[in-house]
Amino acid sequence: MPQNQTSKVSRWDQHGREHVVRVRRTGVQRTISCDTCGWRQGAQFLPWLKAEEHLAEAHQATVDPSAPQEASH
Repeated sequence: MPQNQTSKVSRWDQHGREHVVRVRRTGVQRTISCDTCGWRQGAQFLPWLKAEEHLAEAHQATVDPSAPQEASH
């Protein structure tokens, strides 16, 4: 029986709201789903890139919380 593995891609929009797309892997099949709007899609290749594209296009969420912040002077 294939094992489920889930990861997520988080981005914030310009209003400070977090948007999350989850990437679920079952064997070689991957499904991506948005917690904000319920959008779902199968993605065999580059599911994280497709998740980032959805967040940017559908929710204008482009701020990566894991990216190093630049110091402002």
